[in-house]
Amino acid sequence: MSKIGKRPIKIPEGVTVTTEGSTVVITGPLGTLNFQTRPEVKVEIAAPLVKVTRKSDTKLAKSLHGVTRTIIANMIKGVVVKHQKTLEIVGVGYRAAKDGDNLVVNVGYSHPVIFSKIDGIDFETRENKIIVSGIDKAQVGETAARIRRIRPPEPYKGKGIKYLDEVIRRKPGKTIKTGPGV
Repeated sequence: MSKIGKRPIKIPEGVTVTTEGSTVVITGPLGTLNFQTRPEVKVEIAAPLVKVTRKSDTKLAKSLHGVTRTIIANMIKGVVVKHQKTLEIVGVGYRAAKDGDNLVVNVGYSHPVIFSKIDGIDFETRENKIIVSGIDKAQVGETAARIRRIRPPEPYKGKGIKYLDEVIRRKPGKTIKTGPGV
């Protein structure tokens, strides 16, 4: 039995969880999220708890058991408190600003890069940081990764867009060889 999959999920106040066939619908103060479950797992809703069980002991069912429970738990958390990722911009003259709903990023190219608004995702800029937030954890992570891809951090000076807690492995620069015959 999956250690994560067998743990029940507590439903907080103000959140409703319903199933419509194989679709789990979660509604909370911040919005509504849907998740299509696989036929190998079953979602049971009992008053304050949600339990995920698997129908068989096949390898696929075992692998889906824990991940289904985690996705539903993240969705329940997301409709109460928004998920967020923080990106940091490192480099002289590198900056980001909001222009209406869009994000304008200046990171050393000859032109500013405009990142369009995505439904359900909010951008916030503070000093040299970009905060991406929303109720869907997967969508927040994907959006943050797409913003990071605009200018990933380079290994020599560390310039670029990186996650706040990311550690960049730095490479030493070239050295000048001195001695006889040089």
